Amino acid sequence: MDLYLLLVIIATLLCSRIFSFVYAKLRVQENKIIAYSPSSSSPPSRQSSLPRNWTHDVFPSFHGADVRKSFLSHLLKECRSKGINLFIDNEITRGEFIGPELKKAIQGSRIAIVLLSKRYASSSWCLDELVEIMKCKEDLGPTVMPVFYEVDPSDVKKPAGEFGKVFKKTCKGKTNEVTRKWSEALAKVATLAGYHSNNWDNDAKMIEDVATDVANKLFNSTPPRYFDEFIGMEAHMNKISPVLRTDLDEVRMIGIWGPAGIGKTTIARCLFNQLSHSFQYSVFLMNVKAMYTPPICSDDHNVKLLFQQKFLSQILNQKEDFEISHLGVAQERLNDKKVLVVLDNVDRLVQLEAMAKETGWFGHGSRIIITTQDRKILKAHGITHIYKVDFPSDREAIQMFCMYAFGQKSPEDGFENLVWEVTRLVGKLPLGLRVLGSHFRGMSKQEWENELPELWRCLDGEIESILMFSYNALSQENKGLFLHIACIFNLESIERMVEYLSKIFPDVRQRLNVLAEKSFISLESEFVSMHDLLVQLGRDIVRKQSSEPGQRQFLVDKRETCEVLSDDAAGSGNVIGIKFDGDEINVSERAFEGMSNLQFLRLGPEIDNGGDAFHLFGGQSYLSRKLRLLNWSYFPLTCLHCIPKPELLVELIMPDSKLERLWERTKPLSNLKWVDLAHSKNLKDVSSLSTATSLQELNLRGCSSLVELPSSIGNAIHLKKLNLTGCSSLLELPSSIGNATNLQFLSLSNCSSLVEVPSSIGNAIGNLEHLYFSDCSSLVGVPSSIGNATNLRNLDFSRCSSLVELPASIGNLQKLDSLILRECCKLEALPVNIIFKSLMRLDLTDCSLMKSFPEISTNIKYMHLAGTAIKEVPSSIRLWPRLDVMHMSYNENLKEFPHVLDIMTDLVMSNTEIQEISPWIERSSRLDRLVLTGCKQLLSLPQLPSSLSQLDAEDCESLERLECSFLNQKIDLNFAKCFKLNKEARDVIIKSSTNKVTFLPGKEMPNYFNYQANGGSLVMKLNERPSSSSMIWKACILLVRKDEVEAGIGQMVYVHHGIKQNSLDVPCSPRNHTLFRPLTEHLYIFEFEADVTSDELCFEFRVNKEEWMIKECGVHYVKYQLMG
Repeated sequence: MDLYLLLVIIATLLCSRIFSFVYAKLRVQENKIIAYSPSSSSPPSRQSSLPRNWTHDVFPSFHGADVRKSFLSHLLKECRSKGINLFIDNEITRGEFIGPELKKAIQGSRIAIVLLSKRYASSSWCLDELVEIMKCKEDLGPTVMPVFYEVDPSDVKKPAGEFGKVFKKTCKGKTNEVTRKWSEALAKVATLAGYHSNNWDNDAKMIEDVATDVANKLFNSTPPRYFDEFIGMEAHMNKISPVLRTDLDEVRMIGIWGPAGIGKTTIARCLFNQLSHSFQYSVFLMNVKAMYTPPICSDDHNVKLLFQQKFLSQILNQKEDFEISHLGVAQERLNDKKVLVVLDNVDRLVQLEAMAKETGWFGHGSRIIITTQDRKILKAHGITHIYKVDFPSDREAIQMFCMYAFGQKSPEDGFENLVWEVTRLVGKLPLGLRVLGSHFRGMSKQEWENELPELWRCLDGEIESILMFSYNALSQENKGLFLHIACIFNLESIERMVEYLSKIFPDVRQRLNVLAEKSFISLESEFVSMHDLLVQLGRDIVRKQSSEPGQRQFLVDKRETCEVLSDDAAGSGNVIGIKFDGDEINVSERAFEGMSNLQFLRLGPEIDNGGDAFHLFGGQSYLSRKLRLLNWSYFPLTCLHCIPKPELLVELIMPDSKLERLWERTKPLSNLKWVDLAHSKNLKDVSSLSTATSLQELNLRGCSSLVELPSSIGNAIHLKKLNLTGCSSLLELPSSIGNATNLQFLSLSNCSSLVEVPSSIGNAIGNLEHLYFSDCSSLVGVPSSIGNATNLRNLDFSRCSSLVELPASIGNLQKLDSLILRECCKLEALPVNIIFKSLMRLDLTDCSLMKSFPEISTNIKYMHLAGTAIKEVPSSIRLWPRLDVMHMSYNENLKEFPHVLDIMTDLVMSNTEIQEISPWIERSSRLDRLVLTGCKQLLSLPQLPSSLSQLDAEDCESLERLECSFLNQKIDLNFAKCFKLNKEARDVIIKSSTNKVTFLPGKEMPNYFNYQANGGSLVMKLNERPSSSSMIWKACILLVRKDEVEAGIGQMVYVHHGIKQNSLDVPCSPRNHTLFRPLTEHLYIFEFEADVTSDELCFEFRVNKEEWMIKECGVHYVKYQLMG
């Protein structure tokens, strides 16, 4: 035995020496990496060895007289909008030679854009710049991007043509050496891949592409700093890249799969940071499973609506009360947009079905990234692109731990063996490395050595034991706070949590910071969040307190909670918190009587049964007088008799309850700060809130039986948010509302019985920022005291159909950002002589009596005037510097106001008697959308502006001729029910490139589609194999309805299409298209892209509705040129 112990000791010492030697070598190697490239044993090149201090992202070289005020100015604006830092030489005096300042700027820029225009070579200064740029390219390696603006690259290379003439003139009197350098620089730059203006229809698109290319090059050339912060992240990015395939235009869903604590969310966050700049819209939905906690069924329509509503509100940046009415909204809003979506911590299939049901919901090139612990969810959703997150290597694990323990990648001297020992025990799980690293940070070597034996004794091979060790190192008070968060308050607002726990833990905020520093929680966006493993750790600790659930501090297990609450005697004074989110529970009459210390009660049954499975027997189960938080959805009683003494109550949350009143008599409620009784449809009386003098938020949304607010509401002088949306029986507001001087948010939307607002409200709204009156159909006017709301930012009167006028005092609202008066059909004018300095959005849509143009602000960015009677627009509108969007209805007078043509973006001409559209429309250089639906007398269309991206001419039954071509290659065209179109017009429409689907009447397949077949499939035999694997196809289908009944409003049909070669499916982008309210005897034309290599292809089309069938189909290969 002694010999055995001796051998063990010798082996341990040898391991320690070996480990120390390995670390010493590692640190030497890491130092060497600074000076030498790890990929080569050869000495570093001049380019790689020189340190670079970048001063600018881009250096533009240009001839000012040619492009400074036109192309260049727009390019600079686009680049700056993308956060690109450009060098501009406005303050440099130009001489015969470029000076050191300019050379320094060239050398300090990551990218040089050489803007070669007709007179570029007329400037020796420009040519000297070019020489320096090409010299830097050879020596230092910056990217050079030539832009050939109205010049041919071959003319630059020679030089020849007009460019050559200018160059020869500049060379006169110069030495041979100078002209030789100029010629060589021009020849070199002309051979570089760049941009030729002849390849674009307009400068705007070219500028956008150049700026995007610059942004991508900058991003790819910039070392990501988070690779240093997160060890092993660069390796993850390299491994996941083949799964993402961002080079493909298809829509792809990617799963990131692995156990809790492995780093899935961190990987997804780094991907999001790396890729989001390349997408039109992007959203990172953190911890999806926490968005709705009760058990949910995959076919639960309401739950899906909630998920999709939350998803859309974030990706589209909508306000909190954004609502949707059906599950097709996501596809409608996003199917033409390139989006990046991260759905983090998904644990139910219904979450994916609600927010990303299929790839057809999203535009070309979109990427949907899902992180989950459950691979079955990914498979069930048809996701085949899955990245499995592996544990880090031994070296990476040591570096991770050291980053948290020492703030560097390697151990401090003397700690090598200790680091190795701790890291091995953690089992390389990143969460454990982070928690224990934070625990040991700042400790001395002796403290480490003292702690390690205890760590060895506690370890049973499971991460929970390691986390338990860190938990045991907390003070007794911080242990208690940790358990409160794990069992009750995970994902809770920091502000509210401090209020709940202020009587239990002194200095709650400071203790939260301690837990955050030790990596037990994170404090982000004003919320407390805890990792799943730590939540489970805390709940396991509580579970071990007693074998009897009713004797523990917290009840969180659904089965155990049901058992305790259904038994009169099971509870005890030990219970201080209950959190139940199960689907059914029976609460006995005396269930809470033994819980004399109960402080936090959260009961939330499943939403799909409306609380019907939530039973309370006896009706008089009294709750503790120590109760501070009561969250009870679908509360089944009509009054709060169960809380006879609520004096400590801080928050009362009872949405969808059956309450008719709160208490029958006044109760002391001085601690009550937050009340949510939303959608309690039987609620008639809230007068018992008169003593809630600390009330900050009151949500009565959807309390449709509430007739009045008590005058005692004025006692709530701290009230900040009052939501009365949908209180349709509310007749008036009490005059005492004027006492609520801290009010910041007031919503009276859909208070359809509200006739007027008391003038005293002016006393309450000095701090008001958001005021909503939308759908107050009985509201006649508002008092002049509304002008006291000098901090108001949003004011909404949408669909106030009885509103006749607004008081002149609204001119005092100098911080107003948005004024919405949509569909105020009795409103004839806005007050005169008022100016809003900050107003950016004005919406007067369908204010049919509004005749005069509202000159109320020159800062407006979005103006909606469609559906008004406005006939004249002042010329001064041209000077409005921010105006981006202007919606108008057609009026003959518009042709007399050419200044409108420069700014109009949307023009609505629906259901007018016009026979032709004036040619002036072509001069509407910013027109994006033209609506002509129902113009039954319209005979022809003139040339339309190239900016147009959407034309809706449905039901123009007399339309015959198109005297135009569609210059925008991705325009959306709708000519449904235009049965009189002549052959020339139909040919123009059929041949136009489209971004979505072109609608056109037709009974047979056009000859343009040279491959045709009956039904939904056809075989195409090409004369030769495709020279390029990437091909774009234009397809056409003719639909018929089996029952001969036209589709109803809102019906959608999805057309799925695919290609097979050699009996194998070829991925297409997109995979399907959406037809809104399809019609018989109509052609539907769309484009898609596929990579093919075979000369025999099988095209297949199908629809998702049984009542529809494809009568004929056709395909045409679109010949296009890739930019080289």
